[in-house]
Amino acid sequence: MEKNDGFMKALRCRECGREYPLNATHVCEFDFGPLEVVYDYERIKHCLTKSVIHGRPETMWRYRELLPIAHEPTVGFQVGYTPLVKADRLARQLGIRELWIKNDTVNYPTLSFKDRVVSVALSRAKELGFSTVACASTGNLANSVSANAAAVGLKAYVFIPADLEEGKIVNSLIYGANVIGIRGHYDEVNRLCAEIAGKFGWAFVNVNMRPYYAEGSKSMGFEILEQLGWRIPHHTVVCMASGSLLTKIHKSYQEFIKLGLVPDAKYRIHGAQASGCAPISTAHKAGMDFFKPVKPNTIAKSLAIGTPADGFYALRVLKETGGSGDDATDDEIREGMKLLAECEGIFAETAGGVTVGVAKKLIASGKIPANDSAVLCITGHGLKTLDAVVGHVGRTREIKPSLREFESLLNAENHSELLSR
Repeated sequence: MEKNDGFMKALRCRECGREYPLNATHVCEFDFGPLEVVYDYERIKHCLTKSVIHGRPETMWRYRELLPIAHEPTVGFQVGYTPLVKADRLARQLGIRELWIKNDTVNYPTLSFKDRVVSVALSRAKELGFSTVACASTGNLANSVSANAAAVGLKAYVFIPADLEEGKIVNSLIYGANVIGIRGHYDEVNRLCAEIAGKFGWAFVNVNMRPYYAEGSKSMGFEILEQLGWRIPHHTVVCMASGSLLTKIHKSYQEFIKLGLVPDAKYRIHGAQASGCAPISTAHKAGMDFFKPVKPNTIAKSLAIGTPADGFYALRVLKETGGSGDDATDDEIREGMKLLAECEGIFAETAGGVTVGVAKKLIASGKIPANDSAVLCITGHGLKTLDAVVGHVGRTREIKPSLREFESLLNAENHSELLSR
């Protein structure tokens, strides 16, 4: 029987260009460069048109020819096509003409963009015959692997830093996954997982399955382009942990240009990090094309990767597109979360606060001009990181069940408001 690899051609080393079969492998054996999926774009061009896309269900799989599976997806049928929200009130606060929020806080099933990458990785893992899946995670990935594995009957092991937010730990345990807390930071967890993947032969979504897994992030970019009316935004601001999401959004824009689905246009992609873990943005601001590893110390634990796997390639995208990299302090992260919530009714996790906080800086400095348009990629829900904002978002006022007490409260608050003017 003829082998069917869908629209994939091979895995190719991003450094030397050597090609490998479409197996569960992620590094070149010659120079240890990362492997990436290569597609048959000529075939795709004849199959994937705007009318074909419009006729499909509103999920990430409407772009399935550009996603690395050989057959129909078997995991995450309802993932993706999250709202692109026109954020007029936040735009006024930040001082920009037009602002959009790509809102993956409502992604299915675990309220983060990681549902995109996991549905791709697990669909491919099933095609390759795996029955046990695993990951190294700062939280959202662990949640998504646990949930999606449970939905299709795969056994799951997730490895996390032991000091992760309690909400993210519970959100993995509830699905029956084997949750292993490691007394160390993410980079130490990741190194251990590379050893475990080699010994046990499981499908580690962000180790041996990484070439497939990372491609799922492109779906966020595809959706932005379609939802903007088949055009590329002038500016896109993306938070950076490993740097992979930023590079894949760039790749998605390039693929739609190559296929003639959007007109070629100049655009800038900007990277956002937390000040307590900013190896990529620090390198960019210093004009370097390489980063120095750091030890994370930030409330944005989902971005706390001190040795980012795609940091070099993220720096390259910033340079190629003319984008900027910057970072936000813990206080600026909380302020960004509050701004997004108060202006647009979107409660993002700390990574979203990083994105808003950095966008505010880039607009204020003119790196994103005030008369331009920008898209902010918001990647996860704030219910996962409540610990970061408890005690920083006001307090409740308690009264007896009495109308007189409520009126007294209102009068006191109105008086205080007058005095503060």
